[in-house]
Amino acid sequence: MPQLVFIHGPGAGGCADAYEAQLKHFKGSVAPTLPGHLEGERCTTIKGYVEWVRGWLWAQGLNKDLVLCGYTLGHAIAIQYGLDHPEEVKAVVSMSGNFAPVVPGPIHLDLRLRAADGDEAAYKEWFDFQRNAMHAVAPELRERLMERHRQVGPLSQFYDLETLCTFDPTQQLESFKPKLLVLDSPEGTHNREAMAKFVPGSTFIKMSRGGHFAATESPEEFNGIVERFLATL
Repeated sequence: MPQLVFIHGPGAGGCADAYEAQLKHFKGSVAPTLPGHLEGERCTTIKGYVEWVRGWLWAQGLNKDLVLCGYTLGHAIAIQYGLDHPEEVKAVVSMSGNFAPVVPGPIHLDLRLRAADGDEAAYKEWFDFQRNAMHAVAPELRERLMERHRQVGPLSQFYDLETLCTFDPTQQLESFKPKLLVLDSPEGTHNREAMAKFVPGSTFIKMSRGGHFAATESPEEFNGIVERFLATL
């Protein structure tokens, strides 16, 4: 049986709580909270996060037939894991991520720095942005994830965005071996269908609702898509 692994990003709480519905639905699935998100020392590169996640999985005896699902930072970790250790990864489900470097505007980075430095107006703007980004998430879960954002803090997001700026797998994607499912949403801001074509044999699906965090915003639709994808492996 494939082993589902859900990897979070800097949004939707910035921790594994974003995958609450998946952990309940898929028996035996796991979702690590990355170091530097709630506790621990962050990794400074995508490859560093790959090796941290790999060590976390190996410690639990999970080292084969992996199906890695991730958004933004989690997407990058899943793709890089599949490139570095294809013998362990059966498939990747990609959400809200790019296959080439995307440099965030200076305002996005500066806002998080000012918020972390104690600028109350900047902190409020950053905090309100997180809530607005999760407008499609069920209200009760959204508030729990907002509390996680308060705990993780804006500086973690700043470092995540910096790390994502260095992610550039484009020269390797033609040799990507795991099966790849690329998901997009009606509110997606990037042409992910074109991105999927970077990887020969990949599958692209446009979801019917949601925005940046497919698994958290539309858990029933997302879980159904993943179930059907698993049946093809």
